[in-house]
Amino acid sequence: MDALILIGRIMFGALFVASAAGHLTQTSDMAAYAEMKGVPAPRAMVLISGLVLLLGGVMVVAGLWADLGALLLLGFLLPTAVVMHAPWRVTDDAERQAEQTQFMKNLALAGAALALFAFFAGTDVGLTVTDPLFSGLFD
Repeated sequence: MDALILIGRIMFGALFVASAAGHLTQTSDMAAYAEMKGVPAPRAMVLISGLVLLLGGVMVVAGLWADLGALLLLGFLLPTAVVMHAPWRVTDDAERQAEQTQFMKNLALAGAALALFAFFAGTDVGLTVTDPLFSGLFD
């Protein structure tokens, strides 16, 4: 079972590590998009979110306080869904559908990050570097 959990962690975390690479290497383009969406200090927010994505993704994959890593990803996903992909702010039908898809994707990933947080904090998960940071939370 530990091997399956590790494979799942790698599959989940890889998305965020790859996304972090985009934030950290295409900062100007991503900052322009964030500015268009009304994000304050867009360049700084892109860099900060890139670091959060990288740290959270690596923590989940490596099992290095994976519970905290899952919380970091949750902390990225929920505001991103609301600020960057709000379908209720779009009038064009095709654009609204695209934003709805991205909003629901982020919401689903946030749900998975929350479930992973609870799983990591409440279960003895093998093949990790550290024990969970929040292990006593669910006792």
